[in-house]
Parts: sequence; C-alpha cells; structure tokens
Amino acid sequence: MIDLAQIYNLLLKSNGHQSWWPGESPFEVMIGAILTQNTSWTNVEKAISNLKSENALSIDGISKIKEQKLAQLIKPAGYFNQKTLKLKRFVKFLIDEFDGNIGNMRKLGLSHLREELLSVNGIGPETADSILLYALEKPIFVVDAYTARLANRLELFFEPPDYHELQEYFMDHIPQDLDLYNDFHAQIVVLGKDTCKKTKPHCDKCPLCGLCPFPRHSVTEAK
Repeated sequence: MIDLAQIYNLLLKSNGHQSWWPGESPFEVMIGAILTQNTSWTNVEKAISNLKSENALSIDGISKIKEQKLAQLIKPAGYFNQKTLKLKRFVKFLIDEFDGNIGNMRKLGLSHLREELLSVNGIGPETADSILLYALEKPIFVVDAYTARLANRLELFFEPPDYHELQEYFMDHIPQDLDLYNDFHAQIVVLGKDTCKKTKPHCDKCPLCGLCPFPRHSVTEAK
C-alpha cells in the first residue's frame, strides 16, 4: 500500500508549502469556492477583483446588488448567470440561517454544517468541503478531479471511487490535522496542474515518479 504521508512529504519537498486558499477574509474564500466551479483560479481572481472594485464583496453587497450587475462583475469566471444565482442563494442562506454572521456558522459541528451547506442549491460536496476547510477551518479533506486522477494513477482503488469513498480513504490514512488537510490538497492541485496532467503528463519531472505505476504502464502501452 502506498503511504500517503510519504506522498505528501515528497510533494512538500518539491513544491514548498502552498499557503492556500488565497483570500483576505473567510467570506472571500467562500465566494471563491463557488466561483471556481468549472473554471481556472486566474479567472476567479478577475471576478473577485471586479467585485472588490464595486465594493460588492460582502454579504450585504451581494445581497443588494442587482442580478444583472452581479453577472457582469463575475463574467470572467464563466457560467456567470448560473453563478449569479448560486451566489444570491448562498448569501440568502447565510442571512436566513446565521444572521449573516460567519462566526455563527463556526459554532456548528462539522457534520451538521456540511449538511446545511449541501442543502443550498448549487453547493456540491467539493464546494461545501472547500468552504468548511479553507473558510471555516473545519478538518475535512477536499476531493477534486486532481485527487481522483492521482488516486487512479497511484492505483489506490480497484474501481474508480466516488467522492465520499475517496475522501474517506484520505482521511483514514493521514492524521486528522487541519493544516495537513489544507496543504495536502493544495499540493495535489499543483501536481495536477503542472505535472500530473490529464493528457501528456510530465512523469519524468514528477516527484512521485519512483512510487507511481503510471509511467511504467505508459511505457508498456507505447511498445
């Protein structure tokens, strides 16, 4: 069995600590988690910059701004009409359930708060867990497409796992530590973006090359 702690240490040695998720406030991190659905972080940064320039990056700001105006501000993030509705619904949820006070959110236990987030139309498991981990500092491991790709290439499962199975695997095989969950996920994102690409991965430059069976399979398939 591959040691996930060893995987993390190799990634950390290669990339350094990632200090992720970027954001000046927990609310900004939450908005970023919604905006980053199906787009790159570069595009999200542009949308967030637009919101800041209009003094709209706040619960009150997004609550009161007209949908058409909000859609234009977040246009760089793509799917802007759908994401406008998601942001509006999320802010309404914050106001209705927590009086617009993020401190009130933190008082809830992890499982209860996760259920509450998942009840919001437009908030799926990855977005909910990103909000929980990065904005609310709750110890939960975030799973994304990069995580699934890494698990597949490391052959951690016989069959492709679903979100819950993959999340459970990581949480069962590494210590329950907020900082570790935070940086490990960030390390996987860097690996997936820069090296362990979906097509044409740079296996020769990968810090996990010595442990990963994928390069050997690739060579075999090419012969």
